[in-house]
Amino acid sequence: MTDNTEINKEKKTTTHKIGIYLWIWGLLFVLSFFSYMVDWYQFQGLLRWTLILFFMFLKAGLIMAFFMHLFWERYTLVNVLLWPMTAIACFVGLMVAEGKYTVFTRFIYFVLGE
Repeated sequence: MTDNTEINKEKKTTTHKIGIYLWIWGLLFVLSFFSYMVDWYQFQGLLRWTLILFFMFLKAGLIMAFFMHLFWERYTLVNVLLWPMTAIACFVGLMVAEGKYTVFTRFIYFVLGE
Protein backbone atom coordinates (compact mmCIF):
# COMPACT_ATOMS: atom_id res chain seq x y z
CA MET A 1 0.00 0.00 0.00
CA THR A 2 1.36 3.48 -0.88
CA ASP A 3 1.49 6.38 1.47
CA ASN A 4 -1.00 9.06 0.31
CA THR A 5 0.75 11.85 2.19
CA GLU A 6 3.86 11.48 0.00
CA ILE A 7 1.78 11.68 -3.16
CA ASN A 8 -0.04 14.79 -1.93
CA LYS A 9 3.23 16.46 -0.97
CA GLU A 10 4.57 16.00 -4.50
CA LYS A 11 1.52 17.48 -6.25
CA LYS A 12 1.37 20.72 -4.21
CA THR A 13 -1.84 21.98 -5.74
CA THR A 14 -2.92 25.46 -4.72
CA THR A 15 -6.27 27.11 -5.06
CA HIS A 16 -6.91 30.81 -5.10
CA LYS A 17 -9.76 32.54 -3.38
CA ILE A 18 -12.66 33.70 -5.54
CA GLY A 19 -12.32 37.23 -4.14
CA ILE A 20 -9.21 37.99 -6.17
CA TYR A 21 -10.96 36.96 -9.39
CA LEU A 22 -14.00 39.09 -8.57
CA TRP A 23 -11.76 42.04 -7.77
CA ILE A 24 -9.89 41.67 -11.09
CA TRP A 25 -13.19 41.24 -12.93
CA GLY A 26 -14.44 44.49 -11.38
CA LEU A 27 -11.20 46.24 -12.31
CA LEU A 28 -11.57 45.02 -15.90
CA PHE A 29 -15.11 46.39 -15.91
CA VAL A 30 -13.87 49.80 -14.70
CA LEU A 31 -11.08 49.86 -17.31
CA SER A 32 -13.57 48.95 -20.02
CA PHE A 33 -15.79 51.80 -18.82
CA PHE A 34 -12.86 54.24 -19.12
CA SER A 35 -12.13 52.87 -22.58
CA TYR A 36 -15.74 53.50 -23.54
CA MET A 37 -15.51 57.04 -22.11
CA VAL A 38 -12.70 57.79 -24.56
CA ASP A 39 -15.25 57.40 -27.36
CA TRP A 40 -18.05 59.08 -25.41
CA TYR A 41 -16.06 62.28 -24.90
CA GLN A 42 -14.82 62.07 -28.51
CA PHE A 43 -11.11 62.42 -27.87
CA GLN A 44 -9.25 62.79 -31.15
CA GLY A 45 -5.77 62.25 -32.50
CA LEU A 46 -2.82 60.97 -30.54
CA LEU A 47 -4.53 61.32 -27.15
CA ARG A 48 -7.36 59.03 -28.27
CA TRP A 49 -5.07 56.26 -29.50
CA THR A 50 -2.74 56.58 -26.54
CA LEU A 51 -5.62 56.13 -24.10
CA ILE A 52 -7.14 53.24 -26.07
CA LEU A 53 -3.80 51.40 -26.23
CA PHE A 54 -3.06 52.13 -22.56
CA PHE A 55 -6.36 50.65 -21.41
CA MET A 56 -6.01 47.74 -23.83
CA PHE A 57 -2.54 46.77 -22.59
CA LEU A 58 -3.60 47.21 -18.97
CA LYS A 59 -6.59 44.89 -19.43
CA ALA A 60 -4.51 42.34 -21.36
CA GLY A 61 -1.87 42.38 -18.63
CA LEU A 62 -4.45 41.78 -15.91
CA ILE A 63 -6.02 38.93 -17.86
CA MET A 64 -2.63 37.32 -18.46
CA ALA A 65 -1.49 37.78 -14.87
CA PHE A 66 -4.54 36.52 -13.04
CA PHE A 67 -6.82 34.55 -15.34
CA MET A 68 -3.94 32.82 -17.13
CA HIS A 69 -2.23 32.37 -13.72
CA LEU A 70 1.08 33.96 -14.80
CA PHE A 71 1.22 35.92 -11.55
CA TRP A 72 1.86 32.67 -9.69
CA GLU A 73 4.11 31.03 -12.28
CA ARG A 74 7.86 30.77 -12.27
CA TYR A 75 9.85 33.74 -13.50
CA THR A 76 11.25 31.79 -16.47
CA LEU A 77 7.80 30.91 -17.82
CA VAL A 78 6.71 34.53 -17.56
CA ASN A 79 9.82 35.58 -19.49
CA VAL A 80 9.17 32.99 -22.17
CA LEU A 81 5.74 34.51 -22.77
CA LEU A 82 6.39 38.22 -22.24
CA TRP A 83 9.66 38.83 -24.11
CA PRO A 84 8.39 37.54 -27.48
CA MET A 85 5.24 39.64 -27.09
CA THR A 86 7.40 42.69 -26.33
CA ALA A 87 9.53 41.99 -29.40
CA ILE A 88 6.41 41.68 -31.56
CA ALA A 89 5.13 45.03 -30.25
CA CYS A 90 8.49 46.64 -31.10
CA PHE A 91 8.44 45.15 -34.60
CA VAL A 92 4.91 46.42 -35.16
CA GLY A 93 6.05 49.89 -34.08
CA LEU A 94 8.95 49.74 -36.52
CA MET A 95 6.62 48.63 -39.33
CA VAL A 96 4.28 51.53 -38.60
CA ALA A 97 7.19 53.98 -38.73
CA GLU A 98 8.45 52.52 -42.01
CA GLY A 99 4.95 52.54 -43.45
CA LYS A 100 4.61 56.24 -42.68
CA TYR A 101 8.00 56.88 -44.28
CA THR A 102 6.96 54.95 -47.40
CA VAL A 103 3.71 56.88 -47.72
CA PHE A 104 5.59 60.15 -47.22
CA THR A 105 8.20 59.39 -49.89
CA ARG A 106 5.56 58.23 -52.37
CA PHE A 107 3.64 61.43 -51.75
CA ILE A 108 6.77 63.49 -52.38
CA TYR A 109 7.67 61.53 -55.52
CA PHE A 110 4.25 61.14 -57.15
CA VAL A 111 2.42 64.30 -56.09
CA LEU A 112 5.12 66.93 -55.73
CA GLY A 113 7.50 65.45 -58.29
CA GLU A 114 5.21 66.14 -61.23
